[in-house]
Amino acid sequence: MADRMRIASWNLNGVRARAAHLLDLLRDANAPDVLLLQELKATEDAFPALEVREAGYHALIVGQKGFNGVAILSREKAVERARILPGDGTDDQARYLEAEIDDLIVVSLYAPNGNPVGTDKFAYKLAWMRRFAAHAEALFDTERPIVLGGDWNVCPTARDVADAEAMAGDALCQPESRAAWHAVLWQGWTDAFRALHAEEPGYTYWDYQGGAWAQDRGLRIDHLLLSPRAAERLVASGVDRSLRGKDSPSDHTPVWCELAA
Repeated sequence: MADRMRIASWNLNGVRARAAHLLDLLRDANAPDVLLLQELKATEDAFPALEVREAGYHALIVGQKGFNGVAILSREKAVERARILPGDGTDDQARYLEAEIDDLIVVSLYAPNGNPVGTDKFAYKLAWMRRFAAHAEALFDTERPIVLGGDWNVCPTARDVADAEAMAGDALCQPESRAAWHAVLWQGWTDAFRALHAEEPGYTYWDYQGGAWAQDRGLRIDHLLLSPRAAERLVASGVDRSLRGKDSPSDHTPVWCELAA
């Protein structure tokens, strides 16, 4: 057994458009043992499951045509626990997947964007986050090692956005959005990146427009939160910027952490 488990989260902004990049990541020498994916923008039958399996991974998928969609890829077969976020039986958006791998529970989440502020989309974002906070607390109370990973669509603090003035009216930076994120964090979770990189920006997203990538005007909106039993095993964390520099990239790049076995 390896002495570390590497867990990464990546919003790939369309699995069909980014299939080659996904397979490159899975075949890399530093490939994650568990990869949490968001924004598949495809149904389950359109996911490249055969190629992923040939790369050595099992896949759990919750797809949706054209938008949303989440997945959990793992070297060791994962057991699905839930594919719907509890709390609203009318919500049919594919934004949540929960599974366990041995003693570890992993969650891949794609929180709503919420723009424009002041619309039903922003109200849905906050309602979704309240539902998630309630479920996260229930998970926390199990006292299991747990990783909550995904695109949270929140810059938790001003340090997590390159141009705070430009983002002042954006849903990702609103006080209500930040409060919703901290409502989860303050249950006792550890932000895996911030725990080991207190001062680095750690951007995970750069807009396609206006030269944001070239000028490093990014946002940190993809996060891995660890329960205490996972946090005590944390040995490394970071952001893999290499995928954002490829041709036809996703506008996100993976955030990752390593847990001691």
